[in-house]
Amino acid sequence: MSAANTARLFALGGLGEVGMNCLAIEQDGQVILVDCGVTFDHRGLGVDVVHPELGALEAYRDRIAGVIITHGHEDHIGALPYFLRRFDVPVWAPPYALGLIRDRIRDHEILDHARLESTAPREPFRVGPFEVEPIRVTHSIADATALAIKTAAGMVIHTGDFKFDENPPDGQTFDEARFRELGDEGVRLLMSDSTNIDAQGTTSSETDVGAALFDVISRAEGAVIVAMFASNVHRLRMLGDIARRTNRRIVPMGRSVERHAAVARETGYLAWPSELTWSASRARELERNRILAVATGTQGETRGALSRLARAEHPGLALAAGDTVILSSRAIPGSELEVSAMMTELLRRGVNVVSWASDRRIHTSGHAHRAEQKRMLELVRPRSFFPLHGTLHHLTRHASLARECGVPDVAVIENGEVLEIHADEGLRSVGRVRTGRVWCWEGTAVAPEIIRERRAMASDGVVVVVLVVRAGMLANARVSTRGVLDEEKNKRTIADAEREAANAWESSSGRDRESALEAVRLATRRVFHKACGIKPSTIVTIAEDQ
Repeated sequence: MSAANTARLFALGGLGEVGMNCLAIEQDGQVILVDCGVTFDHRGLGVDVVHPELGALEAYRDRIAGVIITHGHEDHIGALPYFLRRFDVPVWAPPYALGLIRDRIRDHEILDHARLESTAPREPFRVGPFEVEPIRVTHSIADATALAIKTAAGMVIHTGDFKFDENPPDGQTFDEARFRELGDEGVRLLMSDSTNIDAQGTTSSETDVGAALFDVISRAEGAVIVAMFASNVHRLRMLGDIARRTNRRIVPMGRSVERHAAVARETGYLAWPSELTWSASRARELERNRILAVATGTQGETRGALSRLARAEHPGLALAAGDTVILSSRAIPGSELEVSAMMTELLRRGVNVVSWASDRRIHTSGHAHRAEQKRMLELVRPRSFFPLHGTLHHLTRHASLARECGVPDVAVIENGEVLEIHADEGLRSVGRVRTGRVWCWEGTAVAPEIIRERRAMASDGVVVVVLVVRAGMLANARVSTRGVLDEEKNKRTIADAEREAANAWESSSGRDRESALEAVRLATRRVFHKACGIKPSTIVTIAEDQ
């Protein structure tokens, strides 16, 4: 793949979808990865995370120079434990992300083998044939960085996830000057976050969200629960200040809140003194007007702390009329029904629910809106551009914005497409690599065929046919179902299925056993398709009756 003045890149995730970000850059036969993230499967199929298929990297097994992390969100670091099981290479990350990575890979028992290096803004380092310089950006997590990568084809900038926050709570401002300097020097390629391309204008500051939360919490009379993404340490820090000012105690609810708070303390980003916090298991012991709980479950996740509170199943606290729940978040596309159902349960309990829909001040996105994406393009003034992070719709819209800004060379690629960058020519698509998804449950891969079977069973149910064979002859066929129909009310359909199963077996005499079983399966499924309009998963077994 190598050639003079040329680099190539391809994504294993994050292009043509939201999440699972993982981009490979190749030069002189060596590869670096920028981010290595997961996505989540909310279909209830026994899957907790989904990570990219990494098989395309086997061709570079001894030539992967390392992984560079832009920031610590799960869609950027969550797949590292799975990657490091296969490829023993160094990982560079900013301090807060590094703390989260250490915490995560400790769960996977690979910490002793991981080589972790800390990065800092404006401090370049070498990774194989590349020189990489982190650049401070603002986002909804501490220590977010963009990357300026020197390649044989010229300077390449990867923005990571970003927004322009003029007044960030931690005082770590967006390094606009460095982007402008790089633009003056000449940028061969800009790769930029597309997530919020459809949002007009600009994002509000995280500091403004803190002021709004103080306004709502200071006027609340009962217990207050703030539901938010636990990774937003800026917001956690502001909630600690609000707790002090309103004479409340912080009550962390949910493993994710506890984990991020612990890592933030260890890395110096959060200073909640012990007298400020209170255990969730003892929340009932506090006076209600002293409770300021921080809860997970903003997307209506069944096991999330907020959903358990809504269902009155949380062991530490029961919500009461007059309490306040603040959803300091927005529903991720696809989660709207779950969030609405959860809010309905809260309202039935007489809880005052404050959401982004009713008060736009209480949440802001960590991703640049369209005007900020334009601002990035105008700062950097790249010769070429391709959009990162989003569905094909997001990528295409962002590409159009780049053309409007006068970028002469724009490409849109999805996962697996290989893009060649040459010092003196335009971007070129030069082939494909294998991509895909790996579904996991508690660290173990779940085979694709198992996922397909679970999806089919969840959609159409299961039929089990037991062929009872005595002395080599069919005695009878027994059919039972799960999730297909009410057997008591549909005895005729069950009888028809048993008759057709028996007929299919008898008609298959002389054929091999596997062919006969398949004939029985198809005949039985046709009965239920005709009766119910569905094609249930159908399992046929033989029981030898002695």
